Order: sequence, then structure tokens, then C-alpha cells
Amino acid sequence: MVEYRIDRRSGVATYVQIVQQTKQALRLGLLEPGDKLPTAREVVEATAINPNTVLKAYRELEREGLVEARRGLGTFVRKSLSTAPADSPLRAELDAWAARAREAGLEREDVAALFTSVLDAHFAHFKGDA
Repeated sequence: MVEYRIDRRSGVATYVQIVQQTKQALRLGLLEPGDKLPTAREVVEATAINPNTVLKAYRELEREGLVEARRGLGTFVRKSLSTAPADSPLRAELDAWAARAREAGLEREDVAALFTSVLDAHFAHFKGDA
């Protein structure tokens, strides 16, 4: 089951963080079709956020066709986004790279900026920039 981590200083809306973290878990194969998401009450207890925020995130995921709410049962994954499993060799390479970046004194934000710039360079054609 996914455990949500809310960063109140990120500037990203809380419900968006839940949506993003759910999608990340779907991409990594940590959530698969049929899996149950934590109940709103469980998320509220773990994160101290408003239950309506959780429900808003779940409605967004449902609108995108990724989950479905089953009355009285909970919210379940409908569709996977997994193409790079969590145990992928690429993950191990990225893990080693991140460790080197940290050893070199880079902060999380520095690593994120560097990684994003590389992603932008390699995937620009998907945004219609190239």
C-alpha cells in the first residue's frame, strides 16, 4: 500500500502531491490494478490533512481513469502506468548517481534541478519543443 508524504513547504497543493505520488507508485509498479488505496481516514491519520483534500485527489485520479471508488469498499486501482519496475537496472544506476551527487555536496533541490534539465534536454521532442 502507498504511504503519502506531504511536503507543506513545496508550494504544490496537497491534493496534487497525493495524485503525483499515486501516479509515481503506478509507474514503478508499486500499485497494480486491483490494489486498494488507503482510505481517506487512513491518509488523514498519517498526514494530518483535511479529508476533503484526500477525496479531491481520489476524484482526480478517478476522473483520469486510474482508480475507481466502490461504495462501501474503498478506492481501487483500475489501470497501471508501470513501464519501469522498481527493481529495474536503470533504477540501480540512478540510485548510484544520486548517491554520488549527494557525496559531491549537492542538495536535493540541486539534484532535482540538474535531473530536470537533463530530462528536458532528452525529452524535449515530447513537448513539441524540438
